[in-house]
Amino acid sequence: EASFLHCKAKFIGELLVPVAPFDQKSGRETWTVAFAPDGSYFAWSRGHRIVTLVPWSKCLKNFGGEGSNGAGPQRLSRQNSEGGTVVPVGEPREHTIDCGDIVWGLAFGSSVPEKQSRCVNIEWHRFKFGQDQLLLATGLNNGRVKIWDVYTGKLLLNLMDHTDIVRDLTFAPDGSLMLVSASRDKTLRVWDLKDDGNMVKVLRGHQSWVYCSAFSPDSSVLCSVGAGKSVFLWDMDKYSLIRKLEGHHNDVVSCEFSPDGALLATASYDTRVIIWDPHVGTVLLELAHLFPPPSPIFAGGANDRWVRSVAFCHDGRHIASITDDRMVRFWTIDEKSPQAISPLTNGLCCAFSTDGSVLAAGSRDGSVHFWECPKSIASLQHLCRMALRRVMSTQQVQTLLIPPRIRSYLSYQDL
Repeated sequence: EASFLHCKAKFIGELLVPVAPFDQKSGRETWTVAFAPDGSYFAWSRGHRIVTLVPWSKCLKNFGGEGSNGAGPQRLSRQNSEGGTVVPVGEPREHTIDCGDIVWGLAFGSSVPEKQSRCVNIEWHRFKFGQDQLLLATGLNNGRVKIWDVYTGKLLLNLMDHTDIVRDLTFAPDGSLMLVSASRDKTLRVWDLKDDGNMVKVLRGHQSWVYCSAFSPDSSVLCSVGAGKSVFLWDMDKYSLIRKLEGHHNDVVSCEFSPDGALLATASYDTRVIIWDPHVGTVLLELAHLFPPPSPIFAGGANDRWVRSVAFCHDGRHIASITDDRMVRFWTIDEKSPQAISPLTNGLCCAFSTDGSVLAAGSRDGSVHFWECPKSIASLQHLCRMALRRVMSTQQVQTLLIPPRIRSYLSYQDL
């Protein structure tokens, strides 16, 4: 990897957790970080049952970001904020939530659709949610899923059906408040929060732990990955398996769709991130973290390049990965080597801010680190491609009567 030229990603700040002298390292892990769809809040599981919700604009200001004095990287120690500063009415407040057990999964859910909603019936039952309702779902060590009101920090629902750790949570981005939980009990469960948290369906097919799941931007497809080499794609209208993608050589632990739904990124302990075409199931690009890449027979072994997490930036061009070699890498979809790198000790998870300008990464000591995403202006061609691919599948693009070169570009086959 030394033969490639990298620039260093700009580190802008971190959130630290106060540590008592007798504190043990186990149980402090930040397993998940998440940004609210509207960009109002940032949340992280900071270990020992605690989740902290922080107004994102205040975070940025403290880090020397938007609207601040640009003082450079900042270290902020988060204390319980329930007392002290008086927050004006209507402004986002910081909340510290005790979830009652170790928190593995986090997800924000909004009744305001990110995309055009496929959901026709928006009737509320137990809770009269307003149009600006913002929820936080937490997946716990005891198999429970707890739903909280972000604005007040109050517990709204306690969902009990999983028999093992709930490792990951994801909301449908269409505003329907459909929630999917992924568990070590080998199942995914679909919950309808607008119907009092009723469990709609159990998705079975994984032979071992399920680590992560992600919705496509139009909410029609769910990807799930776990302790196995396969990537599962589910039809969320019929709750049936569409196909399994084969190509990884070790456990697959993280997945995310591109903003236009044309690409799917998956991260694995086999040291690779694979970029797929989810419509046809083909591999478009492999991002290798070990050079040369290990052969399949050795990819299942332990090494210091296990990829822990992958995130797709909202510009549709940048991807971030977290690996066990104490690095965070920023990639672009048209390059096979990282665009920027930065040191990160014991990283576990990552997520881009809603506007794609900042990457947050959680670590084993309960802290969160933040970097600016490498800046680049997207070409008009790429913006047009994303606009088209939001509404057209690969199969539909292949039928267009256009020059083969343009068809290939629109299908991302030039990666």
